[in-house]
Amino acid sequence: MKLHNYFRSSASFRVRIALNLKGLDYEYIPVHIARGDHKTGPFSAISPDMLVPLLEDEGERLTQSMAIIEYLDEVYAEPALLPHDPVGRAKVRALSQSIACEIHPLNNLRVLKYLVRELKLDDDAKNAWYRHWVREGLLAFERQLALLPASTYCYGNTPTMADCCLVPQIFNGQRFDCDFSGLPRTMAAYEACMQLEAFQRAQPSQSPDAEA
Repeated sequence: MKLHNYFRSSASFRVRIALNLKGLDYEYIPVHIARGDHKTGPFSAISPDMLVPLLEDEGERLTQSMAIIEYLDEVYAEPALLPHDPVGRAKVRALSQSIACEIHPLNNLRVLKYLVRELKLDDDAKNAWYRHWVREGLLAFERQLALLPASTYCYGNTPTMADCCLVPQIFNGQRFDCDFSGLPRTMAAYEACMQLEAFQRAQPSQSPDAEA
């Protein structure tokens, strides 16, 4: 199993967490997307969308972090990252997509570069954009959590795909000095996750291609 990824990519981070939670060994293949290696290097020949992460397993190449995590959950069943009941799965998917589909697309590296290069925003304006959408998204995430029974993690007392999405978003938000106040359930889930080795080992600073 090979994972093509970038240490600072939150989508890559999600998959590293999932692989660690599953106890799966994999070869870490760095792709420096900030330098543009995903578009000019050999990676571009094997990735149709030229985005990380890309997982190679059993002769297949899989893209998109959410699809990869669900694949891992179906092929390597335990520990489960999605509940076994349909309602539980829907709720975990909704939490996951609140981050992966609502927050992340507005703040990924491609968007931030476009804001600066094409729209000529300065760093203060770019960072204000980032903080605004992260804050709005996490407030919505917190409202979702408030409707669920009390739990250690985002949903229940074992980590799920929602936690795989939440932790990288908080990490990236910390880099931009986002406001995490008034998010008790969200931050409690984050803190619980960071007590686990699977999350600690997946963090950017522990990656072979980590940079300051």
